[in-house]
Amino acid sequence: MTVALMWEARAAEGRGEELLGWARTQDLPGQPVRRETFRAPGDRVLVITWWDAPYEASLPELPDPEAQLVARPVHRWRFEAVADD
Repeated sequence: MTVALMWEARAAEGRGEELLGWARTQDLPGQPVRRETFRAPGDRVLVITWWDAPYEASLPELPDPEAQLVARPVHRWRFEAVADD
């Protein structure tokens, strides 16, 4: 099964590039099958990691950045891949 972990944060005013840089340099204890980093207007940063694991597996996630770097708490979601019919 493939599990995708999504991590999304909004940077504090004027700190979008810093948050993006921070997210890109965070190492995970373990190697995901795939990892992608995105940015969006409003200084938002999204990181998606894909893992070959059961949905309930304990998987490493990006930590929370220091509070001064973000405008609100980090959002996290977990999804499982489904087969196309």
